[in-house]
Amino acid sequence: MEEINFEDFLQVHILTGTILEATLNPKARKPSYMLKIDFGQFGIKTSSAQITRNYQVEDLIGLQISAVQNFPVKRIAGVKSEVLILGAYSEDKGVVLLTPTESVEDGSLVG
Repeated sequence: MEEINFEDFLQVHILTGTILEATLNPKARKPSYMLKIDFGQFGIKTSSAQITRNYQVEDLIGLQISAVQNFPVKRIAGVKSEVLILGAYSEDKGVVLLTPTESVEDGSLVG
């Protein structure tokens, strides 16, 4: 794994937000959700996430997650993905979302 310095890490803006809406994306080749996430003062952002293995729509609404805010916007299966949702991945469990253990203000910086 390539090392980076601390200044490089500080350039990655990881914020906490609350999922407001989650729907299946019918255009995706692999099952995924279209998400609307509230990042407080940073606004409501959309994202596409392949997390259908471990999460149902009703599990996601109201869930706080962590996401990278300052990557370029990417079009994924017709969705304007504005943030990259963070999760841990393993072959046996798939993607497990990174969530705070206690509720925090939307838009809180992770670091």
